[in-house]
Amino acid sequence: MSRRSNRREALAPDLTPLIDIVFLLLIFFLVTSVFRKKELALLLKLPQAEQGKSDEKKLESLTIELSDTEVAINGQKSAMEDLPGWFKKTEPKTLVNLRVGGDVRYDRLVLVLDSLREHKLDNISLITDKKK
Repeated sequence: MSRRSNRREALAPDLTPLIDIVFLLLIFFLVTSVFRKKELALLLKLPQAEQGKSDEKKLESLTIELSDTEVAINGQKSAMEDLPGWFKKTEPKTLVNLRVGGDVRYDRLVLVLDSLREHKLDNISLITDKKK
């Protein structure tokens, strides 16, 4: 009988690595769920509605990239003379993102800003890179 019991024990898989992995996964999910809760400033229990309409309107945006020699609008290269045509087609509440290179002459930027003001596009955002 002793030979059979030794053989059965030898054929049984070692569960220690499996248990270690399960505990590591458990710890991982507990830690990540704690970090997730810190992203929320307030823990609110929001009311629920069966029917409703979203009043949130998506604002269009216009992105202008300005270098010392070129201009691009929404990713398409253009000429400075074409800017008023783009601005005429744009609604006044549209968000205008300006990406201006550091080497751009001030007078080129002023031309763009004046043209935006003429077409009553005053919702302007200057895009910069994050300091490292």
